[in-house]
Amino acid sequence: MRGYFGIGVEGISKARNVGSLFRSAHAFGASFMFTVGATYARAEGNQTDTSQATGHVPFYDFPDLASLILPSDCTLVGIELTDDAIDLPSFNHPSQAAYVLGPEKGSLSPALQDRCAYTVKIPTKFCVNVGLAGAIVMYDRTLSTSRFAERAPQTGGPTEALQPHKHGGVYSRKGMKAFETPPPVTE
Repeated sequence: MRGYFGIGVEGISKARNVGSLFRSAHAFGASFMFTVGATYARAEGNQTDTSQATGHVPFYDFPDLASLILPSDCTLVGIELTDDAIDLPSFNHPSQAAYVLGPEKGSLSPALQDRCAYTVKIPTKFCVNVGLAGAIVMYDRTLSTSRFAERAPQTGGPTEALQPHKHGGVYSRKGMKAFETPPPVTE
């Protein structure tokens, strides 16, 4: 998988939900995790974060939205149930992204939504738990940015193994002609 991603929450108050989200982030290979204006006690979060993700993945605790700093060229993606949000199965994930979810019993603040380059929604009848929503987004990112064997046309697993990645041929700068194998080196 190329690129990187981080995931965080705004205004969350239940440390166990953050712990669950961060455990999933660690499992899916997040590059960083963050909170914005949240109440997060690590000791309580560790009750659900049994991998102790904050000891393995960089964690940033931003006191407010004005303090939120992301890496250069990192695209901020809001996860929110809004009418104009992109359905997650149709979303093409940026190679460098930070995903942010809102609080329990609430939504991302309008100021944070304005800062997001995209807003994505999980096509459900109603909102799901913050930790679960984050895991669904990270799973979708993994599916769409990694290589897996083709899905089986019938019920069950694939019938063929994943083929090894094949790099392109060697190209000549003069004619841009592709060679199946590099020309022999003569001395």
